[in-house]
Amino acid sequence: MKNLGTKLITKYRTLTVLVLILITATFLSSAFLTVDNLLNVVRQVSIIAILAAGMTFVIITGGTDLSVGSITAIAGAISASMLIKTNSVFIAIIVGLFIGLLFGLANGLFISRGGMPPFIVTLATMAIARGCVLVFTNGSPIAVKSSAYKFIGKGYLLGIPFPIIILIIVYAIGYVILKYTKFGRGVYSIGGNREASRLSGINIKKVETLVYTISGLLAGLTGIILTSRLGSAQPTAGTGYELDAIAAVILGGTSFSGGEGSILPTVVGALILGVVDNILTLTDVNPFATNIVKGIVILLAVLADSKFKKFSAKTE
Repeated sequence: MKNLGTKLITKYRTLTVLVLILITATFLSSAFLTVDNLLNVVRQVSIIAILAAGMTFVIITGGTDLSVGSITAIAGAISASMLIKTNSVFIAIIVGLFIGLLFGLANGLFISRGGMPPFIVTLATMAIARGCVLVFTNGSPIAVKSSAYKFIGKGYLLGIPFPIIILIIVYAIGYVILKYTKFGRGVYSIGGNREASRLSGINIKKVETLVYTISGLLAGLTGIILTSRLGSAQPTAGTGYELDAIAAVILGGTSFSGGEGSILPTVVGALILGVVDNILTLTDVNPFATNIVKGIVILLAVLADSKFKKFSAKTE
């Protein structure tokens, strides 16, 4: 019975951390458990969580993508611009997604075909995309007035914020891909043992290219949601989002060295970050200290995760 309890805690260690933080939050602020506040938290979390879904694919292969925050910004800016020029929400969405996909594909080709390290490639793409958005917007916001476009980030469907519905769809698709497809098995295999994957006939270049393309596509989707929610495309949008996305994936239990992890716990990791941000706001903590607290929480959560894994290994 004791071993069963230990296994359950170990298996759901990320969820355990979230529950502890939620309990702490209820004591720190009476406003935390209100329906409006909780919906607001999940709505805010959905943006990083969608970005982190693509990052999960990347990190499972043993890679990383530092460009997603900047891709979010450029995709949102071009989407808003197309909305103004064409007055078509459909075209604006398609173009925004295409921009994200294009940057992701470029990352994947440079990494898989060019044999370049993911860190270097995505660092360069981060700088390029951020430079592009600053040039494209001339450093000024692009206002969005279409109510239909704003619905993506602000609207409700059956009483549920629309970004949350998008989040559920993204994670449902991501779960099926990683769990039940040949491509998903290839993602895990490459992260676990690259040479063995090559010898077993897995097309490593194709899988890697697709992984970064997925990450870019979801960054484009994030840019559209963020732009519609803010009502404008900000040239500084997405700054630091890549770090939050990586943190959500790691907090979700995905190994940074690759080959191990799952997409669903990434949502829990994103929720941990969102709840921490929210409780700091509710308790009037100096906003300049937010990153300090967030960093400490990430360190403690990852340390706890490491201890859980070692403890689990000893009890098996």
